[in-house]
Amino acid sequence: MIDKHRGSQTEVSAELRAEARPGAMHAHALARDDRGDALIEFALLVPILFSVLLGIIVFGIAFNNYVTLTNATNLGAEALSISRGQTTNPCTTASAAVYAAAPRLTQANLKFAIEVNGAYVAGSAATPVASPTCATATLVATQTASVTVQYPCNVKVFSYDPAPGCTLTAQTAEAIQ
Repeated sequence: MIDKHRGSQTEVSAELRAEARPGAMHAHALARDDRGDALIEFALLVPILFSVLLGIIVFGIAFNNYVTLTNATNLGAEALSISRGQTTNPCTTASAAVYAAAPRLTQANLKFAIEVNGAYVAGSAATPVASPTCATATLVATQTASVTVQYPCNVKVFSYDPAPGCTLTAQTAEAIQ
């Protein structure tokens, strides 16, 4: 090789000779090659990102169901507290109010426990019932009526249920009018 500045021929370095040969690379040159690094990093991060996304979706579904259940339970307790003397079965009135306030929840999965002045009149905390019934005579003005509703979490995503035994519970107490 001829050096243009000096006008003399210089020795070709070993690196230039290696680059001149097709397919030949030094270990140092291979270590600096970063082609494909982004693909490998992406492949390593995809499971983590998918798990985080799945967790956000599951939490969102469960939280939405809980807010809906809490609101429906409040309305059911309110309906129970004002139904004294207006219906023969105030517990059915309360459950109908819950069903109407929670149309996206599966009605067959809702379980009720209704307590009036400290005594269960329909279902119990240990064994809630799907169709609560009680007599109007159980409701006395100024006493407290408590409605408890249970609902399974139902957080299936892509046929996968990360919390199969999860149960949401909402409870509201109202003074009987």
